Amino acid sequence: MSDDTSTAAPENLEPADPPRAGAWAAVRPLLLRLHFYAGVLVAPFIAVAALTGLVYVWTPQIERALYADLLTVEPGPAAVPLADQVATAADALPGATVVAVRPAHGPGDTTRVLAEAEGLAASHRLAAFVDPHTGEVVGESTSYGSSASLPVRSWLATFHRTLHLGEAGRLYSELAATWVWVVALGGAALWIGRRRRARAVRRVLLPDPSASGRARTLSWHGAVGVWALAGVLLLSATGLTWSRFAGENIGELRQAWGWTSPTLATPAPSDHGDHGGHAGHGDHAGHGVDADAVLAAARDAGISGPVEVTLPVEEGAAYTVRGTDDRWPAHKDAVAVDAATGEVVEELRFTDQPLPAKFATWGIAFHMGLLFGVANQVLLTVVALAVLGLVVWGYRMWWLRRPARAGAWAVGRPAVRGAWWALPWWGRAAVVAAALALGWLLPLFAASLAAFVLVDLALAARARRRAAP
Repeated sequence: MSDDTSTAAPENLEPADPPRAGAWAAVRPLLLRLHFYAGVLVAPFIAVAALTGLVYVWTPQIERALYADLLTVEPGPAAVPLADQVATAADALPGATVVAVRPAHGPGDTTRVLAEAEGLAASHRLAAFVDPHTGEVVGESTSYGSSASLPVRSWLATFHRTLHLGEAGRLYSELAATWVWVVALGGAALWIGRRRRARAVRRVLLPDPSASGRARTLSWHGAVGVWALAGVLLLSATGLTWSRFAGENIGELRQAWGWTSPTLATPAPSDHGDHGGHAGHGDHAGHGVDADAVLAAARDAGISGPVEVTLPVEEGAAYTVRGTDDRWPAHKDAVAVDAATGEVVEELRFTDQPLPAKFATWGIAFHMGLLFGVANQVLLTVVALAVLGLVVWGYRMWWLRRPARAGAWAVGRPAVRGAWWALPWWGRAAVVAAALALGWLLPLFAASLAAFVLVDLALAARARRRAAP
């Protein structure tokens, strides 16, 4: 929404003559008009995504405070064998199948035993929390996803992703992620292009202290937008991987190009539909080794930090142990351990993954505020507040550009028309090709861009009718 069109300039109704001042002079009006429409119409979705994300990013601390009675206990001198903790938790979860355990990692932490049960929503599991020093179950809850997040965290995650409106609600977050990078890049180009004659980095990176009125608002809008650009682009790229339509296309591309994260060949419990005689008991006594021996083998193989041990639920399957430290994804190695011998039969090291898969893992951890802990959370908080400020400044500039004597509810005009015809033929061809390519990858971008064009054409037709007399 950073534009500098004069409020006194009438809106052109005919194609403008091709400019002679270079490519930027031809591209700028089109970019200005796109930035205006996208900013005005999509900014509310971007603001909601930023606000809900701002709350979600601090869920680790919220979760720790709300569920302190489940997550923490008094440190003790010794620990009960992990296998006994699992057995106690299985007795506390009748009718469920214990499938995994997250051993206590630090002093005062509880062991989290996870179980599958009928009637739970998708990706949800039951969780029993065990005092590792006494072996007693201190409480139960539900958990969600691979991070085993507790109810408040999963509720806020769903709120950020769908506003609890189901599949239809996913369109809001996808629309925000689809357009925020377009608005950000376009705004940065307009701001830098506006300042290019100043030949001073300060004019780009810092607001103008001598400006006033709309120019002052524009100065803050442009400078803060440049500072927030990298974070916004990364959040947009990683957010699209979870989206409904673009996420499927991105997943297909990653699969075709070999950019997906590899998995252990050993089947996990969630891959099996029949739990046999183990259902409801979590009894793995038929296997040759227990969870303690499996964890010891994984530690010997170099699996460090907090881990999740996945239990086999049928004969022939192996235990799997994977690192769960999202603060440092390089530690997220995994091994498969033979259930009969306790030997490591397969290893999957993070360092061996394709580079794009590593970037995706790091980027998603950054998006969730988990990378490097509190430092990541503070950075995302700053980015979210910057985005909210950019939205407010953008709407303020729109309001300040409203025509004089046009009434109390008048709003600012968009950039002058004729930008499309001002482009050379090859420029128009390039824009159409880019729009088609992006439309294939980002279907919601194509649909909303078409809506913008139709709105613009309708407004142009109305303006012609008013000007006809």
